[in-house]
Amino acid sequence: MAIPTLNAIGFCAHYSEPGDWAFDYALELSRRHGIQLNVFHFLEDPYDPTDTTGRDLSAEERAKLAIERERELRLYYDKRAGDYLEVGFRLCADNEWTELHRCLVIREFQVLVLGYPPAATFAGRPIEEFANSFVCPVVLVGPEQATQFRLNTRAALIAENLALPSGNWNLIQQVSTR
Repeated sequence: MAIPTLNAIGFCAHYSEPGDWAFDYALELSRRHGIQLNVFHFLEDPYDPTDTTGRDLSAEERAKLAIERERELRLYYDKRAGDYLEVGFRLCADNEWTELHRCLVIREFQVLVLGYPPAATFAGRPIEEFANSFVCPVVLVGPEQATQFRLNTRAALIAENLALPSGNWNLIQQVSTR
């Protein structure tokens, strides 16, 4: 089987302990391969299905909010990235599913890393369901420790390229949505 070349890692920002663990892992993976780390953020939090930030704002208010969010994103993650300069930031305007697929198609990442808070949702679905249905390798980090990794089947196929401690990852189980 051919192993895809990793040119960039994608990470969706989440200001939480599991989000920090996921960023640290994504950063380490990027350093190890000497590749770009692209940090994505959304006006509406993909982890919070009740977040409607920006929906009722005028275009001007939405633009101001976007500037504020991007500044917050850069300040938070620039500090965490330290001296690693191959970090890009993108505040996404569309919904998570559409934006992440668009970024995947234009090769802004080949592996997506997500923080895995307890009982998490992502893009309005259980995070495990999102990860299993996403079209590229996805690594979930957490929920209780920085050394817990859950991989979708696509990520499991390239696990040797993901710098995971041996035996420290599990395959994401199929989630029933009944």
